[in-house]
Amino acid sequence: MKVAPNHAQTTLIPPVHVAIIMDGNGRWAKARGLPRVAGHRSGAEAVRRVIRCAGKIGVRYLTLYSFSSENWKRPADEVGDLMGLLRRYLRSEIAELAANGVRLRVIGDRTHLSPDIVDLIENCERQTAGNQRLDLILALSYGGRAEITNAARHIAEEVAAGKLRPEDVDEAVVSARLETADIPDPDLLIRTSGEQRISNFLLWQLAYSEFVFVDQYWPDFSEEDFLAAVDEFNRRERRYGATGV
Repeated sequence: MKVAPNHAQTTLIPPVHVAIIMDGNGRWAKARGLPRVAGHRSGAEAVRRVIRCAGKIGVRYLTLYSFSSENWKRPADEVGDLMGLLRRYLRSEIAELAANGVRLRVIGDRTHLSPDIVDLIENCERQTAGNQRLDLILALSYGGRAEITNAARHIAEEVAAGKLRPEDVDEAVVSARLETADIPDPDLLIRTSGEQRISNFLLWQLAYSEFVFVDQYWPDFSEEDFLAAVDEFNRRERRYGATGV
């Protein structure tokens, strides 16, 4: 589905939380006869555009699916290129994030990341911890099933230790043990490249999110495209399972 950029005729009300599956870097590069890493580099520019736009219109939380747990299965040279880009991003962007009131947070399994990357992440998180304009959440080495499995394991351990009764386990208990425990669920999910699936991303949290799928590959995703997706979100009626009036 192609979202028409007609936000000029409406007043945009920003979603509190936008999540994005940034898809299509490799296909963007292939279409131009370039190596896949060129697509990832151009994708990093799209990340900068979207962060600035989200902050400008008042989005409070922005979660980007940066590297999935399944992405480790990609060729070693591509994974190496992606980790190199991540290093450069964490080193080069910290000053701008801090200056613009952006708090960086990372969710996912850090045990698979190299120690120097973990150190960079922790440093960025410390330096931006007091920022309150926009929370930028990067999902790195992240998988929704693994997150829910870990939450279930923690609950089972608490029940076994007598800290929690089985009858007290409800949705709130599960949510409190997810990596996003203090983050509201996404209002809007955007996926680029025309694909229409969620690919093991925020499986619990996306239960009542609005989905907008756009045709552009991620490197081509513009501020105009982001605003058009928000405009489409504004046109939706969110019923959370209830009957509309």
